[in-house]
Amino acid sequence: KSPRSNPISYVKGYELIRELYAATPQAKSRGYKPGYFSFNVPGGRCDTCEGEGYVKIEMQFLADLYLECDDCKGTRFKKEVRDVTYRGKNIVDVLNMSVDEALEFFVNHDRISSILKVLSDVGLGYIKLGQPSTTLSGGEAQRVKLAYNLSQQRKNQHTLFIFDEPTTGLHFDDIGKLLKCFQMLIANKNSVVIIEHNLDIIKSADYVID
Repeated sequence: KSPRSNPISYVKGYELIRELYAATPQAKSRGYKPGYFSFNVPGGRCDTCEGEGYVKIEMQFLADLYLECDDCKGTRFKKEVRDVTYRGKNIVDVLNMSVDEALEFFVNHDRISSILKVLSDVGLGYIKLGQPSTTLSGGEAQRVKLAYNLSQQRKNQHTLFIFDEPTTGLHFDDIGKLLKCFQMLIANKNSVVIIEHNLDIIKSADYVID
């Protein structure tokens, strides 16, 4: 968990989005490479806050203050990079989209939408692509990892998955989606161990240890 990590970077979708923006006519004319659309490396990120979006003010006797960066207004990117748009949206707009909104926006890009679809399938359609990992709950973080494994897993690769209360805070519709994902893992010859109190999950188990 790091403020510089987010759901779309964890599931390896951010690389594809950066490549898409680097391929726009605006970016090509300015010589912007995919790295310019990352806030983790020098180039397109704000030099003042170094891509943090905020500036730390050290206080001598009080807790340190964190203020929104005046130069980038908390967006993490230089104005020149924010001027580059794809279908009317810049990279900051995309990172502020929810997974479900981004699914509609990237509907014509199979590789990006297939990754987003897995995030939606595990009940994370509501989270923002660029949401810092430190703001995710434990259950959300587990489901981001699940989405990554579902999108990356090769056939005949047996893995043991262990989940601790993954349904916490979920609507019952989303629990149904999560169950389908667990069943997909099992259908792909994996094993799933879940610590859980939700009866819908418990009744679906092959074995229950009380």
